[in-house]
Amino acid sequence: MQIIQVPELITLIIGLITLIVGEFLTARSSTLSKLNIPAPVVGGLLTSIIVSIIESYGSISINFAPGLRDFLILIFFVSLGLTAKIRALFAGGKPLFWICVVTVLLLCLQNIVGISVAVLNGSHPFYGLLAGSISFVGGPGTALAWAREASSMGLKGAELVAISSATIAVALGALISGPVTSWIIRRHNLHCDTPAETSGNPKASATKVGTPLSTSLLIRIIFLITLAVWLGENLNLYAERHDFLLPGFLCALLSGMLITNIADVRRKELPLDITDGIGDIALQIFLAMSLMSLKLSAIGAIIGPLMTVVVLQGIVSISVAYFILFRVLGKTYDAAVAVGGFLGFSISSMPVAMATMEQITKRFGPAPKAVLLITLAGSFFVDLANAFLVKGFVALLPFLPGGN
Repeated sequence: MQIIQVPELITLIIGLITLIVGEFLTARSSTLSKLNIPAPVVGGLLTSIIVSIIESYGSISINFAPGLRDFLILIFFVSLGLTAKIRALFAGGKPLFWICVVTVLLLCLQNIVGISVAVLNGSHPFYGLLAGSISFVGGPGTALAWAREASSMGLKGAELVAISSATIAVALGALISGPVTSWIIRRHNLHCDTPAETSGNPKASATKVGTPLSTSLLIRIIFLITLAVWLGENLNLYAERHDFLLPGFLCALLSGMLITNIADVRRKELPLDITDGIGDIALQIFLAMSLMSLKLSAIGAIIGPLMTVVVLQGIVSISVAYFILFRVLGKTYDAAVAVGGFLGFSISSMPVAMATMEQITKRFGPAPKAVLLITLAGSFFVDLANAFLVKGFVALLPFLPGGN
């Protein structure tokens, strides 16, 4: 099989075309508009299908360069971190507490579902764990990292299970989080009660809108973002040296938080409306490039048992989001938007969560409180909780059937 490695610049060009096509289709399709599926998801999945067809007929493998894509997601989470002031954490109050509690509950249920299906199929329970919160919350990077642990234990095909689970999870979360949120809003006849000028992003309330952009200011913003990315990379390396797996984007978020809170203590205002715009652009391009890079053909070998896990994980996640989280948050419009973000990061990824909430708030109205809560819980809490819970489940594997 011939392997075609697409250069970084060509990958970016295809990603931008993918995003433009996605925006074109969502703008002209009433069905896609009603389902509130983000434009990069539509374009990205369409491109991945086309690439898969080309690969199958041409006996080739097309690999898009990941470097720029990975840098874009770091920029996005730095922009989120720059809005996460410590005093905002306390402002989250009881709703933030409940989101964190429900998140831990769902993480446990996802791992129980995955392990149960694996055991019932006569497989090692670690395979089920790879198809649990490792893939559905952790994403491809975390899944591959834990798959290497499974491979070191002699489990064959662990990487295939991990990347296939994470691939389907990304697509599933992107496809269902928007429609489910729209259904909840319509079913309960919910309406936005936040003034439109605050927008659907917590950053809008954190700074004045319309900061004049000069060359000098833009240079300082670029310096600020790149400094935060560099700090995040060093934090990630430090965590790895101490045998603690942290996703790179979480470290970027923490570095952004460090910078903004130092500025807050010194009473320095940061141009968050501009960093917000840069972050949104990075998010859109990242999603398009990520989804167009999905290897759909690799899933075919284990599609049977894998789809059983995926369907169960989807049912469990939607049930927890609607019957528990939506209700403990008060069954309001903000609660519904929070459910969309919760489904995004608990099934797919935090970028999907943010894109879903952005799409929902554009259609139904702003929900700054919901976006802030999901940003704090989904970006800061969930990956730390997932890391500790996965370590706990791994310790329990020898005591489960087939875990020796």
